[in-house]
Amino acid sequence: MSDIAIKVSNLTKIYKLYDKPTLRLKEALSVTKKKYHKDFQALNDVSFEIEKGEMLGIIGKNGAGKSTILKIITGVLTPTSGTVEINGKISALLELGAGFNPEYTGIENVYLNGTMIGFTKEEMDRKIDDIIGFADIGDFINQPVKTYSSGMFARLAFAVAINVEPDILIVDEALSVGDVFFQAKCYKKLEDLKNSGKTILFVTHDMGSVMKYCNRAIIFNAGSIVAQGNPAEMIDIYKKILVGQFDGDKKDVDDLIEKETPTELMENTGKKAAASDGNGSKSGKGIKPGIKWQDYMLVNPNSQIYGDERAEIIDFGIFDENGEITNTIYKFKEFSVRMKIRFNETIENPIFAFSIKDIKGTELTGTNTIIEKTDTGVIRQGEEAEIEFRQKMILQGGQYLLLLGCTGFERDNLVVYNRLYDICCINVIADKTTVGYFDLDSRVTFTT
Repeated sequence: MSDIAIKVSNLTKIYKLYDKPTLRLKEALSVTKKKYHKDFQALNDVSFEIEKGEMLGIIGKNGAGKSTILKIITGVLTPTSGTVEINGKISALLELGAGFNPEYTGIENVYLNGTMIGFTKEEMDRKIDDIIGFADIGDFINQPVKTYSSGMFARLAFAVAINVEPDILIVDEALSVGDVFFQAKCYKKLEDLKNSGKTILFVTHDMGSVMKYCNRAIIFNAGSIVAQGNPAEMIDIYKKILVGQFDGDKKDVDDLIEKETPTELMENTGKKAAASDGNGSKSGKGIKPGIKWQDYMLVNPNSQIYGDERAEIIDFGIFDENGEITNTIYKFKEFSVRMKIRFNETIENPIFAFSIKDIKGTELTGTNTIIEKTDTGVIRQGEEAEIEFRQKMILQGGQYLLLLGCTGFERDNLVVYNRLYDICCINVIADKTTVGYFDLDSRVTFTT
C-alpha cells in the first residue's frame, strides 16, 4: 500500500479572462477562432506529495494559487493539465458554507453533506450527535442556514468536516471565523486528528499555527512553488516574499534545496542585497541602495496621516533581531522600530513616538522619547534625524497595527508635526498563546 496520501503532478490551471461577458459568446461563435480573452495562469506546473499522517501547511500571499490547488484536489475545479492522485477519503472545509443549501436546515445540510461524501443515512445517524455537539449552535440546528451568522456557518461546517472520519482533511482559512473558544476547540481537534494519523492539508495566513502544528510547509508564489521544507525555515522565506526581498524565484524545489538550504538562501540573499541606503545612515540587511525602508513594508492604504508638517516622517521600518526589515516578528525576539524625520523648520526637543494597536483599535503599548528620557535637542531646518526603538516582542501571536508620531511642546501645548496612524501591519508569530494581550514568559517549577 502506498504511503502517499496526495500526489500532485505537473498541475497547471489557466483561466480565460474576458473584459466583457459578451466577449465570451463572441469568441465561441467566431468563425475565424479569434481570441477575445487573456490567459491568467493561476497554477504553473506544480508538483508535490503529501505522506499519510503528515500535516502540511500551504502558505503564500493572496492570489498565490493556494485556494486553486485545494479546489482541484477536492474536485471542485478541473486542471488545465496535470494530474492529482488521492489515496483515501477526503473531507474538505473550503469556502465558508460551501456545499450548504441555504434553504435547508442545519440538520438537513448535515445529511446532505454526508451523502455528498458517500455516507448512507444510517451511517450519518450514528454521527449526528457528535456533529451537533461539536457545532454547539443550539436550536439553530433546526433553522434554515440562511439565517445563520458566519460564526454558526463555521461551527457547523467544521463539525461536519471533522466528524465524518476522513482519511484526509483539507482546511482553507476556515478557522479564522468564530469566537476564540470555538477556534481553540477546532485546533484541539486538529491536533487530535494529527495524532491519530490522519493526513491534514492546512492553508492559512496564521504563521504561528503553521509552525506549531505542521510537519512541513510549502510556499506558493504567483502560481508556483517557491520552496518547501521545515516550517520555521519556510516562514523565514515567506517573510522575505512579503517585503519583496526574496530572489529565489525557482520552480524546481529539489534544486533549490540541494543548492542552498533555506537558511543559507536567506543569508546569501541578504549578503547580495545588503547595502546602506545611500545617504550615510544605517540600514537593515537586504535593503537595496536608493530604496526606502517603507517600500519593503506592508503599508496600510487606509492609514490616517496628519500634522502641520513642520517635521515629516519620510521613512520608517520594522526590523527583526537580525536587522532584516520585515512585517513579521517572532514572540520573545528583539525587534526595532525606526523612523527618519526631515525638519522643515528648526524645532527644539521634538518628541518621537510609536505605539501598537490591535485590529479592534485598542492601543496596547507604546513609548516615546520623553518616557525613555532621551534628549533630542535642537534640530535645524533642513536637517534629517533618525530614531530607533529597540525592545523584545511580548505580545501574543496575531496581527497588530503600528502608529508613528513626531510631536512637540510649544508654550505647554502639544503640537503634532506628523502622525502616521495605522500605517502598517505587524504580524507576531508565536508557538504558544497565553491568556490576555501579553505573555509574561513564566518559568514553571513543579515538584512532587
